Amino acid sequence: MIEARHLRVLRAVATTGSFSAAARELGCTQPAVSQQMKSLEASVGTPLLIRTGREMRLTQAGEALVRHAAGIIAGLTAAEEEVAAIAGLRAGRVRLVSFPSGSSTLVPTALAALRDAHPGTRVSLEEAEPPRSVEMLREGDCDVALAFRYEGAAGAEEWDDLVVRPLLSDRLVGLVPERHRLARAESVAIGELADEPWIAGCPRCRGQLVEVCEAAGFSPRIDFATDDYPAVAGLVGAGLGVAVLPQLAIESVRPRGVRTVALEPAVRREIVALTLPDLAQVPAVTATLEKLAAAAGRGQNTR
Repeated sequence: MIEARHLRVLRAVATTGSFSAAARELGCTQPAVSQQMKSLEASVGTPLLIRTGREMRLTQAGEALVRHAAGIIAGLTAAEEEVAAIAGLRAGRVRLVSFPSGSSTLVPTALAALRDAHPGTRVSLEEAEPPRSVEMLREGDCDVALAFRYEGAAGAEEWDDLVVRPLLSDRLVGLVPERHRLARAESVAIGELADEPWIAGCPRCRGQLVEVCEAAGFSPRIDFATDDYPAVAGLVGAGLGVAVLPQLAIESVRPRGVRTVALEPAVRREIVALTLPDLAQVPAVTATLEKLAAAAGRGQNTR
């Protein structure tokens, strides 16, 4: 019989590449990891790892077992959490992954409300941009992923296997230096910025920028690229170029020397909270989704 604790050890070994690194990640000793791997191999009746010197790689059987492990562990976690809630323990744990501008705007409000309503629920936060955050959810490394996708972008079916909780529609806005010729304009056609140097944001936002500009008939000259939104605003404020950022990202920084302008045509990204179908039945996960939706609703009312 395959035990869940053995699967967790196998995933840790596969992810880290060694017994010692897996032991550090799991908070146990290397001999304990080695013993559990021996027990798992005895249970399945075939080798799962090939050891060559200091290196370690999975056999075909090991790869198959790791592939199934995430779903099995997620299902067991859902069962454990739901049983605990039914038993009246009023305890829960939620692992949340969010992109940076969501972490600084929606997440604090949501988690504060969650703590007030359910003080026994523990929430951990890690940052990752989609599609990595979505991969982490599918791999069993988080319970809720805050993610986004741009309207009209290809791959709308990429979340078909997940529970999708829509949160808000986030419009892209233009950033120009405060002395820029268009700084006082109410709205700007993106084509009017065709000859400007550009500061680009995260890789996914960067790709969206290029698509929008090319649809307007030009390719942007990107002089600087950074995942750090305050850095983008700082570069624009210093007069080094113009940028396009989501409204949510603007709210997470206090740009100086910068003007924001509405862009035409409007480009929006859909902000959502994602979870697995099994995890959607867990009370702590459900409560987290509800508080994220409430935080997004308050944010929309203030814009």
